[in-house]
Amino acid sequence: MRTTRHAANAVALVVAFLTAFPIYWMALSAVKPAGEIQSLDVRPWTLHPTLEHFARVLTGEGFARYLVNSAVVALSVVVLSALVAFLAAVAVTRFAFRFRTTVLIMFLVAQMVPVEALTIPLFFVVRDAGLLNTLASLVLVHLAFSLPFAVWMMRGFVAAVPEALEEAALIDGASRATVLWRILFPLVAPGLVATAVFSFITAWNDFVFARTFIISAKDNQTLPAALLVFFKPDENDWGGIMAASTLMTIPVLIFFVAVQRRLVSGLGGAVKD
Repeated sequence: MRTTRHAANAVALVVAFLTAFPIYWMALSAVKPAGEIQSLDVRPWTLHPTLEHFARVLTGEGFARYLVNSAVVALSVVVLSALVAFLAAVAVTRFAFRFRTTVLIMFLVAQMVPVEALTIPLFFVVRDAGLLNTLASLVLVHLAFSLPFAVWMMRGFVAAVPEALEEAALIDGASRATVLWRILFPLVAPGLVATAVFSFITAWNDFVFARTFIISAKDNQTLPAALLVFFKPDENDWGGIMAASTLMTIPVLIFFVAVQRRLVSGLGGAVKD
C-alpha cells in the first residue's frame, strides 16, 4: 500500500514538473537579456536578469487597451455563462418537458464539434449581424461554446440538491424566485465556480476568434492577437513575446488562486447525479 502511494506521488511530481517547466521557461526567458535568449549555450537560469522586455511591452502602444479588452470579454463570458447555465440547468432538471433528453444530448454533441469547423460559418453569421470588429462578437461566440459544458456540469449540481428543501421553502411562503436565488443558488455555487474557470480560461486565451472577428478595429484587439506585433518578418522579438505571455498568464493565475477552494469542491461535486 505504501509502495503504491509512493509510486503515485512520484508520478504526480513528474506530471507537475512537466506541466510547470514550460511556464518556468517562459518566465525565465522574459527576464533574460536578448543575447542569452538566442544563445546556443542553454541554461535554466540567468546571472543577469533584466526587466527591459516587460518595460517594452508595458510601454508599447495599445497594451493596456488590449488588456482591458481581454478582461471585458472574459468577465462578460464568465458572468453570462454562469447565469444562463444555472437557469438552464434548473429548467432541464426540475421541469419535465418533451425532448428534454434530446436537449441534453445536443449539449454534448455541441461540445464534439471542432472549433475550427465552425469558425468560417460563424464569421458569416457575425458579419450578417453587423457585429464584426466588436467585442460583442467575441462575447457571443465564446458564450455559445462555453454554455453546453456549463449546463451539463450544472445539471449534476442542481440534481444533487434535494427537492425537499425547495418544497419546504415554498410551503413556508417563499416565492419561486426566492427559492431559486436564496436557497438553490448558494448550494450550487461550487459548480458555478468550476464552470467559471473553464469559461474564463477559454475566453482569455482565445486567438482564433479574436483574429477572425476583429479584422480592422485595432482598438478592439485582445491580448493573444496583440502578441503578433512581436513577430517580425526578419527576426522575432522573443523577449517581448515571453514577457507579454508572462503578463497574460498572471491574471489567469490570480483568478485560479482566488477560486481554487471552491473549484476543488466543484469538480468533486460534478460527478454527483
